[in-house]
Amino acid sequence: MIKGSCLCGDIQFETAAEPQGPSMCHCSQCRKQAGGIWASAHVADSDLNITGPVTWFAASDIAKRGICSRCGSYLFWKGKGEDTISFALGAVDGDTGIKIAKHIFVASKGDYYDIADGVPQEEE
Repeated sequence: MIKGSCLCGDIQFETAAEPQGPSMCHCSQCRKQAGGIWASAHVADSDLNITGPVTWFAASDIAKRGICSRCGSYLFWKGKGEDTISFALGAVDGDTGIKIAKHIFVASKGDYYDIADGVPQEEE
Protein backbone atom coordinates (compact mmCIF):
# COMPACT_ATOMS: atom_id res chain seq x y z
CA MET A 1 0.00 0.00 0.00
CA ILE A 2 1.33 3.41 -0.99
CA LYS A 3 0.03 6.32 1.07
CA GLY A 4 0.69 10.01 0.67
CA SER A 5 -0.50 13.46 1.62
CA CYS A 6 -0.09 17.14 1.02
CA LEU A 7 2.17 19.23 3.25
CA CYS A 8 -0.61 20.34 5.61
CA GLY A 9 -2.35 16.93 5.68
CA ASP A 10 -5.73 18.13 4.42
CA ILE A 11 -5.49 15.80 1.41
CA GLN A 12 -4.48 12.15 1.63
CA PHE A 13 -4.25 9.48 -1.04
CA GLU A 14 -3.55 5.77 -1.16
CA THR A 15 -3.32 2.92 -3.61
CA ALA A 16 -2.75 -0.80 -3.40
CA ALA A 17 -2.13 -0.96 -7.17
CA GLU A 18 1.32 -1.27 -8.71
CA PRO A 19 2.23 2.26 -9.92
CA GLN A 20 3.19 2.53 -13.59
CA GLY A 21 5.30 4.91 -15.69
CA PRO A 22 7.47 6.46 -12.99
CA SER A 23 8.98 9.54 -14.58
CA MET A 24 10.47 12.93 -13.94
CA CYS A 25 8.86 15.75 -15.91
CA HIS A 26 11.01 18.70 -16.94
CA CYS A 27 8.33 20.72 -18.79
CA SER A 28 8.01 24.41 -18.03
CA GLN A 29 4.52 23.98 -16.53
CA CYS A 30 5.63 21.34 -14.01
CA ARG A 31 8.77 23.33 -13.18
CA LYS A 32 6.70 26.46 -12.53
CA GLN A 33 4.05 24.67 -10.49
CA ALA A 34 6.37 22.38 -8.52
CA GLY A 35 9.32 24.73 -8.30
CA GLY A 36 11.47 22.10 -10.03
CA ILE A 37 11.27 18.69 -11.63
CA TRP A 38 8.02 16.81 -10.92
CA ALA A 39 8.38 13.09 -10.22
CA SER A 40 5.26 10.96 -10.57
CA ALA A 41 3.78 7.56 -11.32
CA HIS A 42 0.26 6.65 -12.34
CA VAL A 43 -2.46 4.16 -11.51
CA ALA A 44 -5.99 3.61 -12.80
CA ASP A 45 -8.45 6.23 -11.57
CA SER A 46 -10.37 3.54 -9.72
CA ASP A 47 -7.21 2.42 -7.89
CA LEU A 48 -6.41 5.76 -6.26
CA ASN A 49 -8.39 6.71 -3.17
CA ILE A 50 -8.24 10.47 -2.50
CA THR A 51 -9.69 12.14 0.56
CA GLY A 52 -9.78 15.86 1.18
CA PRO A 53 -10.54 19.02 -0.78
CA VAL A 54 -8.52 18.77 -4.02
CA THR A 55 -8.60 21.91 -6.16
CA TRP A 56 -8.25 21.16 -9.87
CA PHE A 57 -6.40 23.58 -12.15
CA ALA A 58 -6.20 23.25 -15.94
CA ALA A 59 -2.89 24.74 -17.09
CA SER A 60 -3.67 23.54 -20.62
CA ASP A 61 -6.49 21.96 -22.57
CA ILE A 62 -4.90 18.48 -22.34
CA ALA A 63 -4.74 18.00 -18.57
CA LYS A 64 -5.62 19.26 -15.14
CA ARG A 65 -3.54 19.32 -11.98
CA GLY A 66 -4.77 18.59 -8.47
CA ILE A 67 -3.46 20.82 -5.70
CA CYS A 68 -4.17 21.59 -2.07
CA SER A 69 -5.62 25.09 -1.81
CA ARG A 70 -4.43 25.41 1.79
CA CYS A 71 -0.71 24.53 1.53
CA GLY A 72 -0.21 24.62 -2.25
CA SER A 73 1.08 21.07 -2.66
CA TYR A 74 0.92 19.88 -6.28
CA LEU A 75 -0.28 16.28 -5.93
CA PHE A 76 -2.03 14.98 -9.06
CA TRP A 77 -1.97 15.17 -12.84
CA LYS A 78 -4.96 13.96 -14.86
CA GLY A 79 -4.85 13.84 -18.67
CA LYS A 80 -8.10 14.71 -20.44
CA GLY A 81 -9.93 11.55 -21.48
CA GLU A 82 -7.44 9.24 -19.76
CA ASP A 83 -8.47 6.57 -17.26
CA THR A 84 -5.31 6.97 -15.18
CA ILE A 85 -4.14 9.56 -12.69
CA SER A 86 -0.58 10.48 -11.79
CA PHE A 87 0.45 11.21 -8.22
CA ALA A 88 3.50 13.05 -6.91
CA LEU A 89 6.20 10.67 -5.70
CA GLY A 90 7.46 13.44 -3.42
CA ALA A 91 4.13 13.40 -1.56
CA VAL A 92 4.37 9.70 -0.69
CA ASP A 93 4.74 9.03 3.04
CA GLY A 94 7.91 7.00 3.55
CA ASP A 95 9.78 5.02 0.93
CA THR A 96 8.08 4.46 -2.42
CA GLY A 97 9.89 1.34 -3.60
CA ILE A 98 9.73 2.93 -7.06
CA LYS A 99 12.61 3.76 -9.41
CA ILE A 100 12.33 6.39 -12.14
CA ALA A 101 12.03 4.79 -15.60
CA LYS A 102 12.34 7.90 -17.78
CA HIS A 103 12.74 11.65 -17.97
CA ILE A 104 10.12 13.45 -20.07
CA PHE A 105 10.00 16.85 -21.76
CA VAL A 106 13.76 17.21 -21.50
CA ALA A 107 13.75 19.57 -24.49
CA SER A 108 12.33 22.24 -22.15
CA LYS A 109 14.31 21.42 -19.01
CA GLY A 110 15.90 24.21 -17.01
CA ASP A 111 19.41 25.30 -17.95
CA TYR A 112 20.55 25.21 -14.32
CA TYR A 113 20.95 21.43 -14.02
CA ASP A 114 22.13 18.37 -15.93
CA ILE A 115 20.46 14.99 -16.24
CA ALA A 116 23.25 12.49 -15.64
CA ASP A 117 21.61 9.46 -14.05
CA GLY A 118 21.63 7.25 -17.16
CA VAL A 119 17.83 6.92 -17.20
CA PRO A 120 16.24 7.20 -20.71
CA GLN A 121 15.24 10.68 -21.78
CA GLU A 122 12.36 11.74 -24.04
CA GLU A 123 12.43 15.12 -25.77
CA GLU A 124 8.67 15.60 -25.35
